[in-house]
Amino acid sequence: MDTHTRTHTEAGAGAGGRDHDLRHHGDAEVRDDGSALVDLAVNVRTGTPPAWLREHVAASLGSLAAYPDGRAARAAVAARHGLPVRRVLLTAGAAEAFVLLARALEARRPVVVHPQFTEPEAALRDAGHTVGRVLLREEDGFRLDPAAVPEDADLVVVGNPTNPTSVLHPADAIAALARPGRTLVVDEAFMDAVPGEREALAGRTDVPGLVVLRSLTKTWGLAGLRIGYVLAAPETIAGLERAQPLWPVSTPALAAAEACVAPRALAEAAHAAHRIAADRDRLVAGLAGLAGAGLRVAGPAEGPFVLVGVPGAAAVRHRLRGLGYAVRRGDTFPGLGAEWLRLAVRDRATTEGFLRALERAVADPA
Repeated sequence: MDTHTRTHTEAGAGAGGRDHDLRHHGDAEVRDDGSALVDLAVNVRTGTPPAWLREHVAASLGSLAAYPDGRAARAAVAARHGLPVRRVLLTAGAAEAFVLLARALEARRPVVVHPQFTEPEAALRDAGHTVGRVLLREEDGFRLDPAAVPEDADLVVVGNPTNPTSVLHPADAIAALARPGRTLVVDEAFMDAVPGEREALAGRTDVPGLVVLRSLTKTWGLAGLRIGYVLAAPETIAGLERAQPLWPVSTPALAAAEACVAPRALAEAAHAAHRIAADRDRLVAGLAGLAGAGLRVAGPAEGPFVLVGVPGAAAVRHRLRGLGYAVRRGDTFPGLGAEWLRLAVRDRATTEGFLRALERAVADPA
């Protein structure tokens, strides 16, 4: 690792978590007085859950008197990734998985690659860990350099595609982080929004220490139901399962998990991924038209959201709220400053309306 990268990494490691609000998430933008705004702050696909999924979940409500039985859903997830059941753990969303990892793993030097979803670091800190940071840089396109991760890190967390940068790291670059004695946690919560799920590591058993997290809440609109899963070596899964409370995933969530990994659902998700990519290209093209106002887009963007640098972003965000749009502030992500905003990808009509509002917001000197 070169001197610049080493210094950058150590500076991030000493931040102590107090310089960023790690518990701030996009839903804060659309609560209370923001509930009537057009939502570009939350990365859940609009128009979801689809009717067939709502009906499937509703049909499970007749079984609520019985304790949840996750065996069928667990087997379905395992089959979806071509893995034995002992390599799968169902969780109450990916957020629960981060907490389980923080509490169950005996990491001496955990490192989180930032900018990325902040819950992993928050969970580690809550569990008493001192967390190091590797801060990816805008001038490098926020791309992962495996050499920037300290050799003695025994737990490494990285997102792919990464929230909020929308960067899709090559699978080989992430796999290069694997070491004997190291747990490599890859957050693939948005991978099913990438056409072909290229660069996915889910289902791989040849990468030592690999733990892959998946969420079913983003593509299927199930954030309120809380369902996700972990893919890892059997001994890791067993340790995480011991840290779980009894019956951690509800019967409706189990029904949703089984349905969302069925062939029909996978085909629908694949179609949605291509539509999201087209909608994202439209948004990025519109943002490029505002480059004269100082806007810059991190990229190339590959997820269902876009990170954009905007001069005076806090004021622009406030003006956008007045124009009816909520966007996600970027300054709560380690490695980003006050000039960043994250925008969820939406349909053509929503994007066109938003771009008109954004043009007004960046032109308004007030």
